Amino acid sequence: MFLKRILVGLPLKTAQAAHERLSKRYALAVFASDPLSSVAYATEEILLVLVLAGTAALSYSIPISGVIVLLLTILTLSYQQIIYEYPAGGGAYTVAKANLGVWSGLTAAAALMIDYILTVAVSVAAGVAALTSAVPALFPHRVTLGLAIIILVLVVNLRGVRESGKIFATPTYVFIGAVFFMLAMGVVQMMSGQSLGGPACQPVAMEAMEALTLFMLLRAFAAGCTALTGVETISNGVSAFRKPEPRNASLTMAGMAIILGTMFIGISVMAHYLHIAPCTDETVVSQIARATFGSGFMYYLIQISTMLILFLAANSAYNGFPRLASLLAKDSYMPHQMALMGDRLVFSNGIVFLGGFSCFLIWFFEGDTHSLIPLYAVGVFLSFTLSQAGMVKRWLTK
Repeated sequence: MFLKRILVGLPLKTAQAAHERLSKRYALAVFASDPLSSVAYATEEILLVLVLAGTAALSYSIPISGVIVLLLTILTLSYQQIIYEYPAGGGAYTVAKANLGVWSGLTAAAALMIDYILTVAVSVAAGVAALTSAVPALFPHRVTLGLAIIILVLVVNLRGVRESGKIFATPTYVFIGAVFFMLAMGVVQMMSGQSLGGPACQPVAMEAMEALTLFMLLRAFAAGCTALTGVETISNGVSAFRKPEPRNASLTMAGMAIILGTMFIGISVMAHYLHIAPCTDETVVSQIARATFGSGFMYYLIQISTMLILFLAANSAYNGFPRLASLLAKDSYMPHQMALMGDRLVFSNGIVFLGGFSCFLIWFFEGDTHSLIPLYAVGVFLSFTLSQAGMVKRWLTK
C-alpha cells in the first residue's frame, strides 16, 4: 500500500472528477500525440513503396500526400459530427452499435482495442529504435527499454489524467514547434534559392526494381495512410474534456487536423525538393533536418522531440483504451471491474490491462517495429469504416 501511494499518489474524492478534466491545450497534447507522431514515418512509408519503381517515381509522393490530407479532412469533419451526436464518447463502438447493430459495434470495439494496444507497442518500439540509432550501445537492451517506457507511462497515467496532461504537454508542443520551424526554414531557403545539403546516406534503391503501376500507387497511398492513425482518439475521450465537452473536443480535433495535415504535406514537399530517398540507416525526417540545419542543435532537437512524441503517442492510448473498456463493461461485454474508477479517478484496471498486453507484444516481437506495423493498420481502418457506415445510416434514417 505504501509503494502504491508513492507511485500513484493519494486518493481523490469523487467530487473532484470534474476538476480532473482537460483543457483544450492539455487535451491536444494528450490525445493528438498519436496522429501527430505519425508524420515521423508516414512520408517515408510512401517513399519506400515508390522507390521500387526508381527514384524518378518519388515525385508521385506529393499528389498522394495531397489525397491523404483530403481524406484526413473528410475524417475530421465526420468525427466532429460523431462528437456532437455522441457526447458521452465511445467513437466507432457507440456509432456502430447504435446504427448498425450490436455485432457491428462489438467488431468496431474489438478493432479499436487492438489498435490501442498496438499503438502503445508500435510507438514505444519506434521511439526506442530512434534512441538506439543515436546510441548504438543500447541496441541489445531495446526490449528492456521498451518495457521500462511502457511501465513508466502506465504509472504516470495511474496518477491521474490532469497530471498526465501537464507532464506530456511540453514535449508535444516542442515537437510541433521544431517541425514547423524546420518547414519554415526550408521554405525560406527554397524561395531564396539557397543550396541545401543533399542526402548523406545510401538510398534503399537507385534503379527501378518494378514498373510503376496503378497498383503501386495505391500501395503507396495505403502506406501513407498511416498518417491517419489515431485520428479517432479524441472522439473516444470526449468525457475527458472540460465543459462544454463536445465543443471543446471538436475544436481540439480541428486544431489537430490542421497541424497534422500541414506537417505531413510539408515534410512530403521538403523530401521531394531535397530529392530525398528512404535509406536503411536514417529516416526521411532526419535527412530533411540534417539538410536544413546541418548537424547542430536544431537537428538534435528534431530527433529528440521525434523520439519523445512517439512515446507520447503511447500515452494517448492510455487515455482512450480505459474509457472504451469502461463503456463495454457498462454494457456487460467486459468485466465490470473495467468500469470502476481507481483512487485517482482514472480507470485503473483498463490502464493496467493495456500496459500488460503491450509489454507482451514488445517482448514477443523483440521490440521490432516492422513486425508490429502490419497488425496496426487493420484495426485502424476497420474502425474507420464501421464508424463512417454508422453515421451514413444515421443521417439517412434521421
